[in-house]
Amino acid sequence: MSTNKITPYLFLLPGCIILGAFIFYPMLQAIWMSFTDYNMITEPEFVKLDNYKNLFNDELFWKTLMNTFLYLICVVPALVIIPIFLAVLVNQKLRGIAFFRSAYYIPVVTSLVVAGIAWDWVYKENGLLNYMLDILGIISEPIPWLTSTDTALFAVMVVTVWKGLGYYMIIYLAGLQSIPSNLYEAAQIDGANWWQQVTRITIPMLMPFVLIVSIMSSIAAMKVFEEIYVMTGGGPLHSSETLVFYIYTEAFDRLNMGYASAAGVILFLLTLVFSIINLKFMGKDNTK
Repeated sequence: MSTNKITPYLFLLPGCIILGAFIFYPMLQAIWMSFTDYNMITEPEFVKLDNYKNLFNDELFWKTLMNTFLYLICVVPALVIIPIFLAVLVNQKLRGIAFFRSAYYIPVVTSLVVAGIAWDWVYKENGLLNYMLDILGIISEPIPWLTSTDTALFAVMVVTVWKGLGYYMIIYLAGLQSIPSNLYEAAQIDGANWWQQVTRITIPMLMPFVLIVSIMSSIAAMKVFEEIYVMTGGGPLHSSETLVFYIYTEAFDRLNMGYASAAGVILFLLTLVFSIINLKFMGKDNTK
């Protein structure tokens, strides 16, 4: 093989080594470990499919799986749709618009610990949210947002959406700035109003970016952990516990590494399935 043919592979080699060492090898190790009984102290013992059988008979696993799906259904549409309109707003050529772009992006770079503490104060029974709702006459008594099984998971969802809006807005903003301006000029000549321009030019031209955001937000929703760890710890009564938090608890609190690995394999397969569904149904129009 000539030097010219070898050179591209040499450039790819460092990236392949990093991917192999930190992604593919740990993934294969986790798959193998899912067939073992391993507690990080004794040697792994091969138990065939016992971990998967126990997993499917575990009520808590199914509860956390349902919580994860609920998180996915509620959070992903918000993170796909709302940032489009934020990007349209901050894409206007107005004085001081850079300030608003930065302001919308601040939650993205805010530490989750800091954000969790701030939102915990907002959600307290004597916190800002209940105070505002009481002033508006919407509630007659404080709502325990983070300590009620009915509201804890949804309260955490709001933080996830708040923190992700600016990130996905930037992706859409890049897409908006790649749309030729002559399309809008032609639409204005034809008498199209602002809403018609958004729905008939902006959104169709942004569909490749919508696909990217839908896949990224789906993966993020499936593996949500930090918000729950900081704000609720999975409580009350596991009502806000998702699959990743369940895996963390089994692995590092109970030292059931093999069992946690089996749950991790299930999470990987579910994430892969949702990514394929997004590519198939949302990406088909962009491949014509």
